[in-house]
Amino acid sequence: MLEVRNLTQRFGGITALEDISFNVTKGEITGVIGPNGAGKTTLFNIVTGIYAQTSGTVHLEGKDISALPAEMLAAKGLVRTFQNIELFGNMTVLENVMLGLHTQSRSGILSCMFKAPWHLKEERNIREIASEWLEFCDITDLADQKASNLPFGKGRMLEIARAMAVRPSIMLMDEPAAGLNNRETAELATLIRKIRDKGVTVVLVEHDMELVMDICDRIIVLNLGRKLAEGTPREIQENQAVISAYLGEG
Repeated sequence: MLEVRNLTQRFGGITALEDISFNVTKGEITGVIGPNGAGKTTLFNIVTGIYAQTSGTVHLEGKDISALPAEMLAAKGLVRTFQNIELFGNMTVLENVMLGLHTQSRSGILSCMFKAPWHLKEERNIREIASEWLEFCDITDLADQKASNLPFGKGRMLEIARAMAVRPSIMLMDEPAAGLNNRETAELATLIRKIRDKGVTVVLVEHDMELVMDICDRIIVLNLGRKLAEGTPREIQENQAVISAYLGEG
């Protein structure tokens, strides 16, 4: 589904990533873990078109997407969520999800200005689809609230609902459990499995090891900008190099 080949990223004299390669299998949940400063978010920023890598390539379903910006990647089915929730606070919850359907909108400025019949029909359709994604993420009751008024956990669910509205084939999540309590984390785990069951491949960066070990099919471990290990949750738990990276040699 996703292939990263020999990815290197340098910022001046600092090497954030060095010769990273891995594959993500379609229909699986893949975790990317590692200590702080390992390069996890930098990796996501490259894959999702925010950074241009120093060298290496990224392929989505066999096609090179290395030079494509984020908006073109979204149209191709690759979306992401952010460690710090990015919402439009002055818009309602429903309107935020409707924005996620922009790739399916065909109305132009004039048809919107003059409320052309096809534009009104399209907007009704977008509203209905957005409502379905609110139901999928169990936040239908919040549809008319301003996004800025949401508690943190519900804001996370809204961000995921908006990403799902794009109808992605693969979703990258950057620390989705950050700031969530135990109940909210359990709800997140259930939602991520639902997303996978919808046919969406999931890749997540996460520090919550209990969540990672519970839901991931495979795990990639980064340390100091290099790939340290890759394997099943059990293999990673038993890997001495990974244990040393997290806990130290002693």
